Amino acid sequence: MKKPTLNLSIINTIFVGFLLVIITSCDSNNKTTGTRTKININKNWKYLENDTQKISDALTQKDWQEVNLPHSWNSLDATDTQPGYRRSGSWYKKKIDVSFNPNLIYEIYFEGVNITSEVYVNGIKVGGHIGGYIGFTIDISNAIKDGKNEIIVRADNSYNPEVIPSQKSDFFIFGGITRDVFLQTKPKTYLANLKYTTPNVSKKNATLEGSVSVINANSESKVNVSLIDADGKTVIENDFNIVNKSAKITFDKIANPKLWDTENPNLYTIKVSLVNEDIKIDEISDRVGFRWFEFKDYGAFFLNGKRVLLRGTHRHEEHAGVGAAMSNKQHRADMELIKEMGANFVRLAHYPQDPEIYKACDELGLLVWDELPWCRGGVGNDNWKKNTKNMLSEIIEQNYNHPSIVIWSLGNEMYWLPDFEDGGSEEKMTGFLSEINDLAHQLDPTRKTAIRKYYEGADIVDVFSPSIWSGWYSGSYKSYQKAVNKYKKEYKSFLHAEYGGSSHLGRHTENPITGEGKIQSDGWEEAIVQTGVANIAQIGDWSENYIVDLFDWHLRISENDPNFVGNIQWAFKDFGTPLRPENAIPYMNQKGLVDRSGNKKDAFYVFKSYWSKKPFTYIESHTWTERQGPKGLARNISVYSNCPEVELSVNGKSLGTKTRNTKAFPASGLNWSIKFKEGENILVSKGKTVDGKIVKDQLKVNYRFTKNSKAKSLKLSYTKLENSNYLVTAIAQDAKGLRCLDYENRVYFQCMSGGKTMKSLGTPTGSESIQMANGKASIEVERNNKEKPIVMMVLNQNFKGTYLTIE
Repeated sequence: MKKPTLNLSIINTIFVGFLLVIITSCDSNNKTTGTRTKININKNWKYLENDTQKISDALTQKDWQEVNLPHSWNSLDATDTQPGYRRSGSWYKKKIDVSFNPNLIYEIYFEGVNITSEVYVNGIKVGGHIGGYIGFTIDISNAIKDGKNEIIVRADNSYNPEVIPSQKSDFFIFGGITRDVFLQTKPKTYLANLKYTTPNVSKKNATLEGSVSVINANSESKVNVSLIDADGKTVIENDFNIVNKSAKITFDKIANPKLWDTENPNLYTIKVSLVNEDIKIDEISDRVGFRWFEFKDYGAFFLNGKRVLLRGTHRHEEHAGVGAAMSNKQHRADMELIKEMGANFVRLAHYPQDPEIYKACDELGLLVWDELPWCRGGVGNDNWKKNTKNMLSEIIEQNYNHPSIVIWSLGNEMYWLPDFEDGGSEEKMTGFLSEINDLAHQLDPTRKTAIRKYYEGADIVDVFSPSIWSGWYSGSYKSYQKAVNKYKKEYKSFLHAEYGGSSHLGRHTENPITGEGKIQSDGWEEAIVQTGVANIAQIGDWSENYIVDLFDWHLRISENDPNFVGNIQWAFKDFGTPLRPENAIPYMNQKGLVDRSGNKKDAFYVFKSYWSKKPFTYIESHTWTERQGPKGLARNISVYSNCPEVELSVNGKSLGTKTRNTKAFPASGLNWSIKFKEGENILVSKGKTVDGKIVKDQLKVNYRFTKNSKAKSLKLSYTKLENSNYLVTAIAQDAKGLRCLDYENRVYFQCMSGGKTMKSLGTPTGSESIQMANGKASIEVERNNKEKPIVMMVLNQNFKGTYLTIE
């Protein structure tokens, strides 16, 4: 739920079940007649899972369920073990009480309904929307009445080739009212469409130019505009005349502006009031950030005149258990975790996201690549083109004022797998791409356009990302430097989006598969997959050990290249996809640095060691506490840290202090060779900061000299969690009862009675079907019958059933 900027013109009043924001002016010189309200109406809706087209049929149904918004009917069925997910229509309804005022305009604002919608008030259709990833507002003034009113919404995520993104995209298209909904009022004479730019900015002076529409004002009215800093001080203020139903705003002498950048995201508030004879009719406000940026031709990126290496990641909008229907708290937590890692850039993949995301990026200092969801499917028919252009216009118009946004992306892999005949032809593709590139620049001349992977369109847009998947979909990660060197010369503004690979949380190996001797080592483009050449995605072990090395190598290259724009890792969090049913966790893309619930993998700390300024050390790996090997065999231990020097000790004995060097590999030189003793080993790392402070990390490793033999059985055990649920764990054992650390086969959990598994979450403890990680797999179980014991079963193709009873 959004928190409006606190100032003298905004009063927050909290009621049970909703937030009422009453926006009025209350300065001493002006009277007030206009009132805006914005009431969150997420609570207490009814939901009908029925795809009937007619509202009359829907309202006769008896099986409406109570839900709160945001809501998606695919929150669990997208990532269950059954093929496919529900692509259909459903209905929502809610009763609201209104004290009707004929002098006000009443609106409903939807932050997002996937993927098409129809809206009714008191049985009257008042509007709808095409496109699920951008907000829309509907005027309901002529349908609403004093007293009780009923809002009814039909949402539909059915297959529709005329609406992007294509169903062939590698992510789920969640159906439902997946974002917040508000009931709004405003006066009939009002302000709208506030837009601004900062065309001239320096450390000494700044210019702000903008415009605001004025609806139904008389000729005596004026627009008063003030710019307020973060301390509440008015920096500049002026009145502007209304001409042809709009007012142009110009502040050309803003002295010593506090600039917005990735380390100090300074924000101002622009407050715009409509005034007539000292009476304030209406007032709106927005945030302002003063910054300028430049992509140097064949060179680096500059923000406010200073070279900034773009350190980026990608973000899909979903979370375990709720799918795309995330709360604002969950949205914010994602962005704060990305910032904690030290990133300064985020690509919103592959669609515009919840308003809370842009707000967070503005406030946290994260530069944004905002993306039109033209993802695969090629060019469509005339309706497709109309819908796509309209969505691009909505994205730019709604997100125009965010200082964090520097790129409007026009699409990703757009040519691939066309939905319409000849829709992937170069003539059609480049023709339409040129049209929307012109449209984007017309709507916003101040920002850059971009695409990824469609090479024929590289010269149309401002910024281009070729496909480089060194060490995953092609070649060795050691080919990355060659790829960067090639494309820096070839593309005027080359920004590398998407690199990485999948890792199964908790899966480790002493000898990760690198593909040496089996793959074409110097390749890097994803397209090579289609030629039948082997790649790590196919033959790799999906271990955390391999993926930390891959990322470490990529970052070593990017961090030491003075002319590189930067790169954007794919992707920050594991996310669902209908195209990957046989992954370690079914239907999950596991390329995240955190799992679908936000739990950190080892790779998170690799990025943090290069990017974060807050001192830390992390011993690889906290999920690798059971290891084995011959007596006397030395093992490599890496410590990821941003400290200049780190000391590692094992069982109380120091192995020495090493100096960090980002040109060294692995772990920037923070790597030790140690010989474990049999049994428990305690590792302690101590990082020393520039100012002499010490940060520590500790890890206990159980090491054995006896190698397990072939798995002969599965053993079940449990622990009770803080939330009173149980974590049931299956261990693969050999004939002597040793855990089989090399066992990676899939197992299947089932709760036979007394409880329910926390399934279909797409997490390492939230899937009934999951591959083992070092001979181990777990699932969370909730008791639902106090009279019966919980009876659990685990099995797979080789082991026909092991049972556990929890009394």
